[in-house]
Amino acid sequence: MAHSLSRLLDAALDRSVVLGYTSIGSGVRRRLPHWPADPAPGSMAGRRVVVTGATSGIGEAMARSFLDLGATVHLLGRNPDKVADYARELRTQVPNADVVEEVCDVADLDAVRAWCADLAGRVPALHGLVHNAGAMPPERSESPQGHETTLACHVLGPHLMTSLLRDLLVAGPASVVWMSSGGMYGASLHAADADDLEFRRGEYDGVQAYARTKRMQVVLADAWAETLRGSGVLVESMHPGWATTPGVTSSLPRFDKLTRRVQRTPADGADTAVWLVATRPASGPHHFWHDRRQRPTTVGWQREEDPAMRARLLTYVAEQTGGAALS
Repeated sequence: MAHSLSRLLDAALDRSVVLGYTSIGSGVRRRLPHWPADPAPGSMAGRRVVVTGATSGIGEAMARSFLDLGATVHLLGRNPDKVADYARELRTQVPNADVVEEVCDVADLDAVRAWCADLAGRVPALHGLVHNAGAMPPERSESPQGHETTLACHVLGPHLMTSLLRDLLVAGPASVVWMSSGGMYGASLHAADADDLEFRRGEYDGVQAYARTKRMQVVLADAWAETLRGSGVLVESMHPGWATTPGVTSSLPRFDKLTRRVQRTPADGADTAVWLVATRPASGPHHFWHDRRQRPTTVGWQREEDPAMRARLLTYVAEQTGGAALS
């Protein structure tokens, strides 16, 4: 009975959004009987994890959490000075920290190809890959290959990286986590979107572009989970709730001001990603998580993704990257 009531409360928090996504939600859930146990101390010793977007906010907190569990952490960022500075800080803070500095712009497909080839020559296996790098430009901009920035950073680059690192991921075997956003609930993919995945038509809305690509991440993670089923590799997506990060402060100043007092810490936002990689729980379609529990990918009036739209998205991503074809 206690577990049933706690799950009802958990679901109510999730549907309320304001309560579930803030520090209130995670604070309440941690006290519920069905809250899963933390990863054991040292449970990631001998395991190797790549964290993209590791020099800011949730990425920073995630890297520190993996190190605290004993993992070797590959800090990946596009700014070499920031990568070096944070690696130095971690080595000071964490005794015997095994930190590897990695520089790559995830939105640049050529850079992703070069970095993946280099990594494959240096390590025999990966046990975790967290696609955390993000962008929310106020105006439409493009990657070196001419792709809209949020699509390149959140979708195309991570898909190509997963494809190129596939052998290392299977050798782990690894858990792959895509850091989505609760904002994806407001951005269901429609047939009209299929002809404008690069956001070329109409007035550009950076917030909406961000939300749409975060929805695409959920679709991609689900497709990757099916593609790699039976390989030992687990693939999930998740959202961190409303966490305090430099990106939120700079891109959503009004939202940041309204929610600042109840925002989660970056470590709280990173928690589920770390837990998924460290404990590898069973996961089923649609492989979308928040606060250590699978969540629905649609709410209320929303319908499941149109299969034709889903197929067109996956085809476009494969064609534009030269990465794995998914279904």
